[in-house]
Amino acid sequence: MLPFFVIIPLGCAFLIPLVSKVKEEWTGLLANLCGLSLLALSIKGIFWVKTGVKIYTVGGWLPPFGICMALDALNACMLLVVNLIGFLALMYSLDYIKKYTSPGLFYTLFCLLLAGLNGVSVTGDLFNMFVFFEITSIACFALVAFGTEAQELEASLKYLVLGSIADTLILLAIGLLLGKVSTLNMADIARSLKVTGPDNLVLYSTGLFFVGFALKAGLVPFHAWLPDAHPSAPAPMSAMLSGVVIKVVGIYALVRVLFNIIGFSAMASEICIWLGIISMIVGVLLAIGQWDFKRLLAYHSVSQIGYVIFGIGLGTPLGIIGGLFHLCNHSLFKSLLFLNAGSVEYATGTRRLDELSGLSSQMPVTSKTSLVASLSIAGVPPLCGFWSKLIIIVAAFQAHHLAGAVACIAVGMVTLASFLKVQKYAFIVKAKEAVSVIKEAPVLMTLAMSILAFLCILVGLCVFPVINTVIKPAAEVLLSGTGYAGWILGGR
Repeated sequence: MLPFFVIIPLGCAFLIPLVSKVKEEWTGLLANLCGLSLLALSIKGIFWVKTGVKIYTVGGWLPPFGICMALDALNACMLLVVNLIGFLALMYSLDYIKKYTSPGLFYTLFCLLLAGLNGVSVTGDLFNMFVFFEITSIACFALVAFGTEAQELEASLKYLVLGSIADTLILLAIGLLLGKVSTLNMADIARSLKVTGPDNLVLYSTGLFFVGFALKAGLVPFHAWLPDAHPSAPAPMSAMLSGVVIKVVGIYALVRVLFNIIGFSAMASEICIWLGIISMIVGVLLAIGQWDFKRLLAYHSVSQIGYVIFGIGLGTPLGIIGGLFHLCNHSLFKSLLFLNAGSVEYATGTRRLDELSGLSSQMPVTSKTSLVASLSIAGVPPLCGFWSKLIIIVAAFQAHHLAGAVACIAVGMVTLASFLKVQKYAFIVKAKEAVSVIKEAPVLMTLAMSILAFLCILVGLCVFPVINTVIKPAAEVLLSGTGYAGWILGGR
């Protein structure tokens, strides 16, 4: 079933333009059916990997001689995140995208985006990972510019230029490794490097990978594109960019290379730790002064990704569990916040916090779900964000990294202050003028937000089953290091 993670969205991307010629309203239904099918496969994937790693060989050629797709607990977790957020964003889009022209084009690009993200997650070949990066980047570039206003086009161009630089660095790193070990299969590269040992060329390639993936993840100081791209995109795309894209093409790809291909080292750990701390602090300080709702959320993406890379960078079992758990939690509450911002803009025509007020009575669902998401990102118990942050902080103390633990706590407090500002100005403060003309977002938009808010609460209340079922097995894949090669290649 592994190829269907790519075949289904690619097939829908091909069919949607044809369907739009007959009846444009059907394109949204087809895209949502695609998203629902992928989500069902992803849930099934969590249980598939309990019996071991699943491998699909393209054309029947066994790795390392042929291209393969692999499903282990780590990419099963990523597929669940991608397709859950993707499906809810598509559901939200059914009403939201009506304010734009060419919904068929939007759904075509969205399905291409899902194909690229799923392909990155399941491929076992470095060059094919790069190809899926390109599919993802092209879809993102077009979707960021979908409104075709000056701001959107400028943000899209910046995303394209910096994304192209990242892609070039990654492609160069792949080429250098290919020249050294004469293979592109990730497991075979890991096996070869284990025999030959690290040298200056491998170190140089690792540096190129690091910068390329850090650019895609929006880590400081490689975050310049992110605060423009996230606010400019349509709300469902903003949710995907922050909730999914920067994690799959940035964090997932980085940790897969560092842990399972090259091997995690003390130097890589230090770089991850300090990049995480700097991103946490810089992101939240830049966010606190923002009055544009979506721009504020974009800077918080930089900050929260800092938590993820810091936790994983500790390299301890608890740290990796905390980092991966926060990655999943961030997908829930940050996607929800961007959908909240989209609903506010949809209803009021603005996303400036200083121009909003009194929305809690006019938009009760948006107000309540925004409160759940705000408390989650701030780490207020018992919501999901509290547990992942707590695990990271405990892991930092266990690793005797006092500076990192203090930074996590301090950034959490500033994050809470930032989102108290959001709640105050957008929802709590009474309106100076009558706002009776403002209505709640349409039903499918509120349904998508309600499901995400419910998941934020449910994951917080069922934290141990979630960790044991999804997060801990994924962490074990990273902790196995280059032992990943043995799972894929077996005795070959």
